[in-house]
Amino acid sequence: MHYALDENYFRGYEWWLMKEAKKRNPNITLIGLPWSFPGWLGKGFNWPYVNLQLTAYYIVTWIVGSKHYHDLDIDYIGIWNERAFDINYIKVLRRMLNHQGLQHVKIIASDNLWEPISASMLLDPELLKVIDVIGAHYPGTLTVKDARLTKKKLWSSEDFSTVNSDMGAGCWGRILNQNYVNGYMTSTIAWNLVASYYQQLPYGRCGLMTAQEPWSGHYVVEAPIWVSAHTTQFTQPGWYYLKTVGHLERGGSYVALTDGLGNLTVIVETMSYKHSKCIRPLLPYFNVSHQFATFDLKGSFSQIQELQVWYTKLGKPSERFLFKQLDSLWLLDSGGSFTLELQEDELFTLTTLTSGRKGSFPPPPKSQRFPSVYEDNFNIDYPFFSEAPNFADQTGVFEYYVNMEDPGDHRFTLRQVLNQRPITWAADAFNTISVIGDYSWSNLTIKCDVYIETPEKGGVFIAGRVNKGGILIRSARGIFFWIFANGTYRVTGDLAGWIIYSLGHADVTAKKWYTLTLTLNGRFSSGKLNGKTLWKNISVNFPENGWAAIGTHSFEFAQFDNFRVEASH
Repeated sequence: MHYALDENYFRGYEWWLMKEAKKRNPNITLIGLPWSFPGWLGKGFNWPYVNLQLTAYYIVTWIVGSKHYHDLDIDYIGIWNERAFDINYIKVLRRMLNHQGLQHVKIIASDNLWEPISASMLLDPELLKVIDVIGAHYPGTLTVKDARLTKKKLWSSEDFSTVNSDMGAGCWGRILNQNYVNGYMTSTIAWNLVASYYQQLPYGRCGLMTAQEPWSGHYVVEAPIWVSAHTTQFTQPGWYYLKTVGHLERGGSYVALTDGLGNLTVIVETMSYKHSKCIRPLLPYFNVSHQFATFDLKGSFSQIQELQVWYTKLGKPSERFLFKQLDSLWLLDSGGSFTLELQEDELFTLTTLTSGRKGSFPPPPKSQRFPSVYEDNFNIDYPFFSEAPNFADQTGVFEYYVNMEDPGDHRFTLRQVLNQRPITWAADAFNTISVIGDYSWSNLTIKCDVYIETPEKGGVFIAGRVNKGGILIRSARGIFFWIFANGTYRVTGDLAGWIIYSLGHADVTAKKWYTLTLTLNGRFSSGKLNGKTLWKNISVNFPENGWAAIGTHSFEFAQFDNFRVEASH
């Protein structure tokens, strides 16, 4: 809802993603968590709790719309990612969910630290009742006493965030076990699912696998995928951890889970300190060495005759195995006892389930650089997604748009559609910007038709060599060529507009199409308006490379068409 009453359930890619996930596993759990909120909810403040009913209404309509338009059941809803919670808001949200017949939607809070949410729950019986799960981010496998005293489910509701190398796989293998062993957390959620964004953005390649070249189709199934399989193929939501879990004598840990119907899964990890550091928090030193571990199956488990064995070894390529099935363990004559020889950086899953499978996939297309000549006229009648391919919105939202009253060249455009700054999660920029292309681009010509919709105050830009994005977008440097509805132009060395290279008059007004051209060649830059040189030979020493970009001066409507880049490295 970009503005009040603007309900649209077909924006972005998340609906598609949820439906694709459900096709593969109908029982998969869906969780909604706001990172930011539309600005209109704040009534002029950068705060989502100004009108509790209004914010709860906004969240509940999203849940209702998920079901109505996509037949998707949202299982859990969060409060505000890694930001403040409001006790009364959580209660209002629960009441409104119940009022809409959504009693089955559970509340998770507060997606930040264990405190102060845990203490607040212990002090407030109603709050304790309405929160189903305490979710903490990057808990470092540890919890706190208050959280345990609530008797609620404890989740590491965001974790991992580590480059998906073998180090990332080691981090993931260690915390999947030890979040329960050390901190009683029964769920660990990886941020993020797939690294499908430009690698030079913050947290490049911090997904369980990598698919960051939609132009080539190249992808890599990285080691954390197979580490996940050690747990996810042999357990399900609803299984129970056994109390007999713990640390191994010479480093590493083991957990055991059951479905309560006789099935058993044991997961053992011996990740070393050196090869299992996560991006955060700091990991205290520990030692892992060669050892033998003996397990005794007691009670009803003593009847188990055979365990399937799956094995991963991280580290040197010559010794590396990812999710390999070994010979079964037969327990007929051993009285339910078995011994494993363990080296460092290994994972074993021993399970009664015979459904384990290492999936295969054809070789992906070869990796290729972003095309050095790229153009998009946005002429799509019924786009599959609301955003144009390869553009990565950093602030603002750039959507396909149809000008019903324009029968000519600009019927189909890309439009920036936010008309006020959101209630932000990070310190976002005050401008909107979408980046595209190859970060190593240095010499390039960017050409784009632009249309300012806001009289007097409106402004748009095209840019090259943009060097930052994500949570760092405010401080992005580059060469930015701006035109404004008040009849001026500017050339700046940064998105914020502090570094001014040139400014002056330009024959520009709102509600009219113009063609901007920006050329960067070595240390020099020049700009054209409608094919005529407006400024030239401006010396630019920094940055030396970066993305191309389009954007607007503030959160305002503006349109872009016939975007084209020609680049050489």
